Amino acid sequence: MNRFLERLNNGDILVADGATGTNLQKMGLKGKFVPEDLVLDQPEILLKLEMEFVEAGSDIILTCTFGGTQLRMKESKYADKADEVNKRAVELARKAASARRDVLVAGSIGPTGQLMKPYGPLLPDEAKASFAGQAKALADGGVDLLVIETMFALDEATAAFEGARSVTDLPIVVSFSYDRGVRTMMGVKPTDVIKKYKELGAVVVGANCGTTLENMEKVVQEYAAAEPGFPIWAKPNAGLPRMEGTTSIYDVTPEQMGDSALRNIASGARIVGGCCGSTPEHVAGIANAVKSRK
Repeated sequence: MNRFLERLNNGDILVADGATGTNLQKMGLKGKFVPEDLVLDQPEILLKLEMEFVEAGSDIILTCTFGGTQLRMKESKYADKADEVNKRAVELARKAASARRDVLVAGSIGPTGQLMKPYGPLLPDEAKASFAGQAKALADGGVDLLVIETMFALDEATAAFEGARSVTDLPIVVSFSYDRGVRTMMGVKPTDVIKKYKELGAVVVGANCGTTLENMEKVVQEYAAAEPGFPIWAKPNAGLPRMEGTTSIYDVTPEQMGDSALRNIASGARIVGGCCGSTPEHVAGIANAVKSRK
Protein backbone atom coordinates (compact mmCIF):
# COMPACT_ATOMS: atom_id res chain seq x y z
CA MET A 1 0.00 0.00 0.00
CA ASN A 2 1.05 3.60 -0.59
CA ARG A 3 2.87 4.88 2.52
CA PHE A 4 0.67 7.95 2.88
CA LEU A 5 -2.55 5.95 2.59
CA GLU A 6 -1.20 3.46 5.10
CA ARG A 7 -0.61 6.24 7.63
CA LEU A 8 -4.11 7.63 7.03
CA ASN A 9 -5.70 4.20 7.37
CA ASN A 10 -3.81 3.67 10.63
CA GLY A 11 -5.48 6.78 12.04
CA ASP A 12 -2.20 8.71 12.38
CA ILE A 13 -2.18 12.48 12.86
CA LEU A 14 0.58 13.80 10.59
CA VAL A 15 2.59 17.01 10.89
CA ALA A 16 3.35 18.79 7.62
CA ASP A 17 6.08 21.37 7.07
CA GLY A 18 6.04 25.18 7.15
CA ALA A 19 6.56 27.97 4.63
CA THR A 20 9.07 28.06 1.80
CA GLY A 21 9.11 31.65 0.49
CA THR A 22 9.12 33.54 3.79
CA ASN A 23 11.80 31.24 5.22
CA LEU A 24 14.01 31.67 2.15
CA GLN A 25 13.76 35.43 2.69
CA LYS A 26 14.82 34.98 6.31
CA MET A 27 17.75 32.88 5.08
CA GLY A 28 19.06 35.87 3.13
CA LEU A 29 17.41 35.80 -0.30
CA LYS A 30 16.48 39.35 -1.29
CA GLY A 31 14.24 40.96 -3.88
CA LYS A 32 12.13 39.05 -6.35
CA PHE A 33 13.22 35.47 -6.89
CA VAL A 34 11.70 32.34 -8.41
CA PRO A 35 11.93 29.59 -5.78
CA GLU A 36 11.96 26.86 -8.43
CA ASP A 37 15.15 28.34 -9.93
CA LEU A 38 16.90 27.57 -6.64
CA VAL A 39 16.37 23.86 -7.24
CA LEU A 40 19.15 24.03 -9.84
CA ASP A 41 20.98 27.20 -8.77
CA GLN A 42 21.18 26.86 -4.97
CA PRO A 43 19.96 23.39 -4.00
CA GLU A 44 21.90 23.54 -0.75
CA ILE A 45 19.68 26.31 0.65
CA LEU A 46 16.51 24.33 -0.11
CA LEU A 47 18.00 21.15 1.35
CA LYS A 48 18.94 23.03 4.54
CA LEU A 49 15.38 24.35 4.98
CA GLU A 50 13.78 20.98 4.27
CA MET A 51 16.12 19.26 6.73
CA GLU A 52 15.21 21.84 9.37
CA PHE A 53 11.54 20.96 8.91
CA VAL A 54 12.33 17.26 9.27
CA GLU A 55 14.35 17.93 12.42
CA ALA A 56 11.46 20.04 13.76
CA GLY A 57 9.11 17.06 13.51
CA SER A 58 7.50 17.17 10.06
CA ASP A 59 6.06 13.87 8.91
CA ILE A 60 5.43 15.33 5.44
CA ILE A 61 7.61 17.79 3.54
CA LEU A 62 6.59 19.43 0.28
CA THR A 63 8.78 19.79 -2.77
CA CYS A 64 9.81 23.28 -3.87
CA THR A 65 7.60 23.04 -6.96
CA PHE A 66 4.64 25.28 -6.13
CA GLY A 67 5.21 27.16 -9.40
CA GLY A 68 6.47 24.15 -11.31
CA THR A 69 3.86 23.90 -14.07
CA GLN A 70 5.11 24.62 -17.56
CA LEU A 71 2.69 27.56 -17.70
CA ARG A 72 4.01 29.21 -14.54
CA MET A 73 7.65 28.46 -15.30
CA LYS A 74 7.45 30.77 -18.29
CA GLU A 75 8.68 33.34 -15.74
CA SER A 76 11.73 31.19 -14.94
CA LYS A 77 15.09 31.08 -16.68
CA TYR A 78 14.56 27.31 -16.68
CA ALA A 79 11.29 27.47 -18.60
CA ASP A 80 12.52 24.71 -20.93
CA LYS A 81 13.54 22.46 -18.02
CA ALA A 82 10.31 22.13 -16.07
CA ASP A 83 10.51 18.33 -15.85
CA GLU A 84 14.11 18.44 -14.69
CA VAL A 85 13.31 21.05 -12.03
CA ASN A 86 10.40 19.00 -10.67
CA LYS A 87 12.36 15.74 -10.56
CA ARG A 88 15.39 17.42 -8.98
CA ALA A 89 13.13 19.01 -6.34
CA VAL A 90 11.85 15.56 -5.42
CA GLU A 91 15.42 14.32 -5.14
CA LEU A 92 16.28 17.13 -2.73
CA ALA A 93 13.19 16.51 -0.60
CA ARG A 94 13.91 12.78 -0.55
CA LYS A 95 17.43 13.48 0.69
CA ALA A 96 16.08 15.64 3.50
CA ALA A 97 13.40 13.08 4.36
CA SER A 98 15.98 10.33 4.73
CA ALA A 99 17.29 12.02 7.88
CA ARG A 100 14.36 10.54 9.81
CA ARG A 101 12.45 7.32 9.33
CA ASP A 102 9.02 7.40 7.67
CA VAL A 103 9.04 11.04 6.52
CA LEU A 104 6.85 11.39 3.43
CA VAL A 105 7.48 13.61 0.40
CA ALA A 106 4.54 15.45 -1.16
CA GLY A 107 4.69 16.94 -4.63
CA SER A 108 3.50 20.55 -4.45
CA ILE A 109 1.31 21.76 -7.33
CA GLY A 110 0.19 25.39 -7.16
CA PRO A 111 -1.95 27.60 -9.41
CA THR A 112 -0.73 28.64 -12.86
CA GLY A 113 -1.00 32.34 -12.02
CA GLN A 114 -3.63 32.83 -14.73
CA LEU A 115 -7.41 32.96 -14.59
CA MET A 116 -9.43 30.49 -16.60
CA LYS A 117 -11.85 31.62 -19.29
CA PRO A 118 -14.14 33.57 -19.25
CA TYR A 119 -12.31 35.55 -16.53
CA GLY A 120 -8.85 35.22 -18.09
CA PRO A 121 -6.94 33.76 -21.02
CA LEU A 122 -6.38 30.21 -19.75
CA LEU A 123 -8.17 27.41 -21.61
CA PRO A 124 -9.24 24.33 -19.61
CA ASP A 125 -7.38 21.86 -21.85
CA GLU A 126 -4.23 24.00 -21.70
CA ALA A 127 -4.37 24.08 -17.90
CA LYS A 128 -5.07 20.35 -17.62
CA ALA A 129 -2.15 19.49 -19.89
CA SER A 130 0.23 21.70 -17.91
CA PHE A 131 -0.83 20.19 -14.59
CA ALA A 132 -0.57 16.69 -16.04
CA GLY A 133 3.00 17.36 -17.14
CA GLN A 134 4.03 18.52 -13.69
CA ALA A 135 2.23 15.68 -11.91
CA LYS A 136 3.95 13.09 -14.13
CA ALA A 137 7.38 14.57 -13.43
CA LEU A 138 6.71 14.57 -9.68
CA ALA A 139 5.37 11.03 -9.76
CA ASP A 140 8.31 9.83 -11.85
CA GLY A 141 10.61 11.55 -9.36
CA GLY A 142 9.19 9.42 -6.55
CA VAL A 143 6.80 11.48 -4.39
CA ASP A 144 4.44 9.67 -1.99
CA LEU A 145 1.48 11.93 -2.72
CA LEU A 146 0.48 15.06 -4.63
CA VAL A 147 -0.80 18.24 -2.99
CA ILE A 148 -2.79 20.61 -5.19
CA GLU A 149 -2.54 23.69 -2.99
CA THR A 150 -3.46 27.36 -2.56
CA MET A 151 -6.33 27.04 -5.03
CA PHE A 152 -9.10 29.62 -5.13
CA ALA A 153 -11.24 28.61 -8.13
CA LEU A 154 -13.05 25.33 -8.72
CA ASP A 155 -12.33 25.28 -12.46
CA GLU A 156 -8.53 25.49 -12.07
CA ALA A 157 -8.41 23.06 -9.15
CA THR A 158 -10.49 20.60 -11.16
CA ALA A 159 -8.16 20.97 -14.15
CA ALA A 160 -5.24 20.25 -11.80
CA PHE A 161 -6.95 17.21 -10.28
CA GLU A 162 -8.03 15.76 -13.63
CA GLY A 163 -4.62 16.44 -15.14
CA ALA A 164 -2.84 14.72 -12.27
CA ARG A 165 -5.21 11.78 -12.21
CA SER A 166 -4.72 11.24 -15.94
CA VAL A 167 -1.03 10.41 -15.43
CA THR A 168 -0.76 8.85 -11.95
CA ASP A 169 -2.77 6.94 -9.37
CA LEU A 170 -0.91 8.55 -6.44
CA PRO A 171 -3.14 9.86 -3.62
CA ILE A 172 -4.11 13.50 -4.13
CA VAL A 173 -4.75 16.20 -1.52
CA VAL A 174 -6.73 19.26 -2.65
CA SER A 175 -6.17 22.41 -0.57
CA PHE A 176 -7.85 25.79 -1.11
CA SER A 177 -6.82 29.22 0.18
CA TYR A 178 -9.59 31.16 1.92
CA ASP A 179 -8.30 34.71 1.82
CA ARG A 180 -11.77 36.21 2.42
CA GLY A 181 -12.26 34.68 5.84
CA VAL A 182 -14.16 31.50 5.03
CA ARG A 183 -14.43 32.18 1.29
CA THR A 184 -11.84 32.27 -1.48
CA MET A 185 -11.25 35.34 -3.65
CA MET A 186 -13.67 33.75 -6.15
CA GLY A 187 -16.32 33.22 -3.48
CA VAL A 188 -15.85 29.45 -3.17
CA LYS A 189 -17.11 27.88 0.07
CA PRO A 190 -15.47 25.03 2.03
CA THR A 191 -18.64 22.95 1.77
CA ASP A 192 -18.52 23.10 -2.04
CA VAL A 193 -14.83 22.17 -2.08
CA ILE A 194 -15.02 19.09 0.13
CA LYS A 195 -18.11 17.70 -1.55
CA LYS A 196 -16.70 18.15 -5.06
CA TYR A 197 -13.23 16.73 -4.49
CA LYS A 198 -14.37 13.89 -2.27
CA GLU A 199 -16.62 12.85 -5.15
CA LEU A 200 -13.77 13.19 -7.67
CA GLY A 201 -11.54 10.95 -5.56
CA ALA A 202 -9.28 13.17 -3.46
CA VAL A 203 -8.15 11.31 -0.33
CA VAL A 204 -7.84 14.50 1.74
CA VAL A 205 -9.30 17.99 1.32
CA GLY A 206 -8.15 21.06 3.18
CA ALA A 207 -6.92 24.61 3.36
CA ASN A 208 -3.63 26.45 3.46
CA CYS A 209 -2.48 30.06 3.61
CA GLY A 210 -5.56 32.31 4.10
CA THR A 211 -5.77 34.81 6.93
CA THR A 212 -5.90 34.18 10.69
CA LEU A 213 -5.69 31.03 12.79
CA GLU A 214 -9.27 31.64 13.88
CA ASN A 215 -10.54 31.75 10.31
CA MET A 216 -8.68 28.54 9.46
CA GLU A 217 -10.39 26.88 12.40
CA LYS A 218 -13.78 27.99 11.02
CA VAL A 219 -12.89 26.59 7.59
CA VAL A 220 -11.92 23.23 9.12
CA GLN A 221 -15.18 23.18 11.09
CA GLU A 222 -17.19 23.86 7.91
CA TYR A 223 -15.38 21.06 6.08
CA ALA A 224 -16.06 18.66 8.95
CA ALA A 225 -19.73 19.60 9.18
CA ALA A 226 -20.20 19.02 5.44
CA GLU A 227 -18.46 15.61 5.35
CA PRO A 228 -18.07 14.17 8.87
CA GLY A 229 -15.06 11.88 9.22
CA PHE A 230 -13.40 12.82 5.93
CA PRO A 231 -9.66 13.59 6.39
CA ILE A 232 -8.80 17.30 6.46
CA TRP A 233 -5.50 19.10 5.73
CA ALA A 234 -4.87 22.37 7.64
CA LYS A 235 -1.82 24.60 7.04
CA PRO A 236 -2.60 28.15 8.22
CA ASN A 237 -0.33 31.15 8.01
CA ALA A 238 1.36 32.23 11.22
CA GLY A 239 -1.30 34.92 11.46
CA LEU A 240 -1.54 38.09 9.42
CA PRO A 241 1.79 39.86 8.85
CA ARG A 242 2.65 43.40 9.82
CA MET A 243 5.25 45.37 7.93
CA GLU A 244 8.47 46.73 9.40
CA GLY A 245 9.96 48.61 6.49
CA THR A 246 10.01 46.06 3.69
CA THR A 247 9.98 43.06 6.04
CA SER A 248 6.87 41.04 6.88
CA ILE A 249 6.67 40.17 10.58
CA TYR A 250 4.46 37.30 11.78
CA ASP A 251 3.63 37.55 15.48
CA VAL A 252 1.95 34.20 16.10
CA THR A 253 4.12 32.08 18.40
CA PRO A 254 4.99 28.38 18.00
CA GLU A 255 2.84 27.64 21.05
CA GLN A 256 -0.15 29.41 19.50
CA MET A 257 0.33 27.44 16.27
CA GLY A 258 0.40 24.24 18.31
CA ASP A 259 -2.76 25.13 20.23
CA SER A 260 -4.57 25.97 17.00
CA ALA A 261 -3.42 22.70 15.44
CA LEU A 262 -4.95 20.80 18.36
CA ARG A 263 -8.27 22.60 17.87
CA ASN A 264 -8.18 21.71 14.18
CA ILE A 265 -7.43 18.08 15.03
CA ALA A 266 -10.38 18.07 17.42
CA SER A 267 -12.55 19.31 14.53
CA GLY A 268 -11.34 16.62 12.13
CA ALA A 269 -7.93 17.62 10.73
CA ARG A 270 -5.60 14.69 10.09
CA ILE A 271 -2.65 16.67 8.70
CA VAL A 272 -1.56 19.93 10.36
CA GLY A 273 1.27 22.30 9.52
CA GLY A 274 1.94 25.91 8.61
CA CYS A 275 2.05 28.20 5.60
CA CYS A 276 3.37 31.77 5.19
CA GLY A 277 5.45 32.93 8.14
CA SER A 278 5.70 29.43 9.60
CA THR A 279 9.29 28.68 10.57
CA PRO A 280 10.84 25.39 11.68
CA GLU A 281 10.22 26.66 15.23
CA HIS A 282 6.49 26.93 14.45
CA VAL A 283 6.54 23.39 13.06
CA ALA A 284 8.26 22.21 16.25
CA GLY A 285 5.52 23.89 18.25
CA ILE A 286 2.90 22.00 16.24
CA ALA A 287 4.79 18.69 16.47
CA ASN A 288 5.23 19.04 20.23
CA ALA A 289 1.52 19.77 20.68
CA VAL A 290 0.53 16.80 18.53
CA LYS A 291 2.84 14.39 20.34
CA SER A 292 1.78 15.54 23.81
CA ARG A 293 -1.99 15.51 23.20
CA LYS A 294 -4.08 13.11 25.27
